[in-house]
Amino acid sequence: MRANCSSGLACLANSSEEELPEGLKAFGNLDLVFTVVSALMIGLLMFSLGCSVEVQKLWGHIRRPWGIAVGMLCQFGLMPLIAYLLIISFSLKPLQAIAVLIMGCCPGGTVSNIFTFWVDGDMDLSISMTTCSTMAALGMMPLCLYLYTLSWNLEQNLTIPYQNIGITLVCLIIPVAFGIYVNYRWPKQSKIILKIGAIAGGLLFLVVTGAGMVLMKEFWNSDIILLMISFIFPLIGHATGFLLALLTHQSWQRCRTISLETGTQNVQMCFTMLQLSFTAEQLVQIFGFILAYGLFQMLNGFFMVAAYKMYKRRLKNKHGNEKPSCQEARHRKKSTSPKETTAFLEVNEEATLSPGPSGPVDPHGAPTPTGDIARAK
Repeated sequence: MRANCSSGLACLANSSEEELPEGLKAFGNLDLVFTVVSALMIGLLMFSLGCSVEVQKLWGHIRRPWGIAVGMLCQFGLMPLIAYLLIISFSLKPLQAIAVLIMGCCPGGTVSNIFTFWVDGDMDLSISMTTCSTMAALGMMPLCLYLYTLSWNLEQNLTIPYQNIGITLVCLIIPVAFGIYVNYRWPKQSKIILKIGAIAGGLLFLVVTGAGMVLMKEFWNSDIILLMISFIFPLIGHATGFLLALLTHQSWQRCRTISLETGTQNVQMCFTMLQLSFTAEQLVQIFGFILAYGLFQMLNGFFMVAAYKMYKRRLKNKHGNEKPSCQEARHRKKSTSPKETTAFLEVNEEATLSPGPSGPVDPHGAPTPTGDIARAK
C-alpha cells in the first residue's frame, strides 16, 4: 500500500459526494437506542454465561495467566499485524485501510463467549480473555494505531471510543460477577440459567445474522476486495490463534478457546470509532465492510460449532459401534493401575519363594501324601 496520504481529509474522503442512504441516517438517529438495547442484551447473555464460571478455575487463570497472556498476544499482536499485511497485499485506499486496521486493533467481542460454550471450550479463560482485552484496549488500541500509521502521514485524528469501551466493560464485569455468585450459591439453578442463555444467545445470533444480511445488501457499495478481506480476515485470525496456542503447549480445550477469541472482534466498537473519526460521507464508503466482517465472523463461528458437533458425534458413534470384547479389553487396559500390577508381582514372588511339599509329587500335579498322613490312612 502507498501509505502517503499528505492531502489529508480530501484524500480520506476520496472526493465522495454521493447522497447518504435513508437507512444510514436512521441508524445514526437511533444510535443511542441501539447502544442501550444491545447493552441490556449483552448483559443478560453474559449473566447466563457467568453461571458456568467456577471461582477456583477463574482464580487459577488469574494466578497463572499463561493462557490469558497468549490470548493478549494473539489479540493485540497477531490481529493488527494481519490487518496491516492485508492492507499491503491488496493495496487498499487510505480510508479502506484505516477501517481494516481499526477492526484489527479492536478487542475481542462477546460473541466468542457463546461460541466457546458451544464447542465445550474453557469458559473461564474465554471470559477472562474478553474482559482483559477490553480493559487493555484503553491503552493498546491507541498504541497499535500509532505504530502502524507512523508512515501514513495522516492529518485526520482517530478518536478512541473510551465511552464505548467503558460501557462494554460494565456489561461484561457486573453480569459475569452476578453469574459467578449464582453458580457458587445455587449450582443446580445456574445450569438451567446457562441452558436458557445458550438457547437465547443462539436465537439472538440468528436474528443479528439475518439483519446483517439485509443491511449489507442495502448498503454495500464497496468493491469486491473489501468483501474478500472481510471474509478471510476472521478465518486467518482463527487459524493463527489456534496455531500459536498449539505452539505454546496449550490444551486442546484452550486451543479452541483462544482460536475463537482471536478471530472474533468487537464490531460495534469499530463502528463507533469510525463514526467519531469520520464524516457521514466517508462512513458510507466503509459501512459495508463493517457489516460484512460482523456477518462473516458469525457465519464462521456457526461453521466451527457445526464441525465440532459433527466430529464429537462421529467419535461417540465410533466408540458405540465397537464390539463388546474390544470395549472390555480397553476397560481392562485402563483399569490396570500400577498398584494392581505391583500386588500381582508380589503374590507371584511369594508363591515362588515359599517351600513346596516334601513328598513326591503326583504326575497330575497333586502332592503324594507322606508321613503321618499316610499312616492315618
